Amino acid sequence: DLDDGQENFTKKLAKLFTAYSALAGRFQPDITGFIGQYAHGNEPSHHIVYLYNYAGEPWKTQFYVRKIMDEFYKNAPDGLIGNEDCGQMSAWYILSAFGFYPVSPSIPLYDFVTPLFKEAKINLENGKSFTIKAANVSAKNIYVKSIKLNGKDYRKTFFAHSDLRNGGTLEFEMADAPVKDWFTDFSESKIESNFSV
Repeated sequence: DLDDGQENFTKKLAKLFTAYSALAGRFQPDITGFIGQYAHGNEPSHHIVYLYNYAGEPWKTQFYVRKIMDEFYKNAPDGLIGNEDCGQMSAWYILSAFGFYPVSPSIPLYDFVTPLFKEAKINLENGKSFTIKAANVSAKNIYVKSIKLNGKDYRKTFFAHSDLRNGGTLEFEMADAPVKDWFTDFSESKIESNFSV
């Protein structure tokens, strides 16, 4: 709850990700993939790891999303934790691997995160394409240093679905340590917008 202030919000998130992860009560097979009390195997929690973008600390979203992709997804028959309800476990991974994720499905905006691939291309139904580039991304370079959208510096932690739909290029420059001075327009600002994107 951002009404309690950004600092309190980040403290609550930190408690969630660092709390003791054991559960009590009945066995719940879907609640797996723990980082503290964050359970990635429980799909309704999938947006939570992106909430650091709303608290002015996007490098923590970048850290945790990469940790989840590296530790909870494997190229094996049992490579997913939790229960693959209607493809949500895979959808989270695919979108996050592109470098963005829709935190609220009712708002046509995507929050940025560390891309997994050096380059990916989305061919759109309208005949256009949207290309994501992160030439220096690696297991070490997991932090976003800067972003360009269609060749122009982009300092928001989110972008609009219309930007994707119109085609273009999204370029990430990555770093091996948290970058705390690039993003100047954080995701919380979109909550008040008119969403005519």
